[in-house]
Amino acid sequence: MNCIIVDDEPLAREEMRSLINETSKIEILGEFSNALSALEFLKDNEVDLIFLDIEMPVVTGVEFAEMLPKRSLIIFTTAYAQYALKSYELEAVDYLLKPIDPGRLEKAIDKAVLYAELLSKDTVKNTIESNTTDFLFIKAERRFYKINFSEIKYIEGLKDYVVIHIRQQKLITAMNLKTIHQKVSGDRFIRVSKSYVVNLDYIDSFDNHTIYIESSEIPIGEVYRADFFEKYAGGLLNSD
Repeated sequence: MNCIIVDDEPLAREEMRSLINETSKIEILGEFSNALSALEFLKDNEVDLIFLDIEMPVVTGVEFAEMLPKRSLIIFTTAYAQYALKSYELEAVDYLLKPIDPGRLEKAIDKAVLYAELLSKDTVKNTIESNTTDFLFIKAERRFYKINFSEIKYIEGLKDYVVIHIRQQKLITAMNLKTIHQKVSGDRFIRVSKSYVVNLDYIDSFDNHTIYIESSEIPIGEVYRADFFEKYAGGLLNSD
């Protein structure tokens, strides 16, 4: 896997380059101080992953992300925590808060590598053939796989696909999040942001902004927060 770094701060680019080189998992193709230079580079080069700052002059990281093709994978890097939710609404792979923790960066890179592999394989041709109130069938490689709803931890929107996180694996299929949410509809599944549907049975803990399921951190969207607190906590907790 290769990547580019887009950040208007020279020291931030230097730090990111050093941290990425320590992992030795991905190759850095270039570094850019602004989005326009990065766009020019992308016209002639295939880039797997973009480390993208948000607050930049002329064209912000958010505006730049909205210009990118659907298959581009993005990890946002910023010093401002308030942008976290917006980054997930743009279906970014991850969001890193500066100063960046090396362990957190490695986790984000591992996730990007996995998703790139999923998107590059024939698994994107997986289709949901049918469903009941308890399970659904996914067709992959000319086989049918039965997925019990009780085994689904959460479902994540990724570009034009959804990633179904099951206990022991991840399955990707060409479908939007709204459609698959309707297929697994029931009291245990709830939409918590533009990009996530969670199974309430797997939640380990939560705060006003994030749900924690094992090692995964799932953002709670503002328009979904009150509904989540009502359904999960039964109105016993204040979402404000």
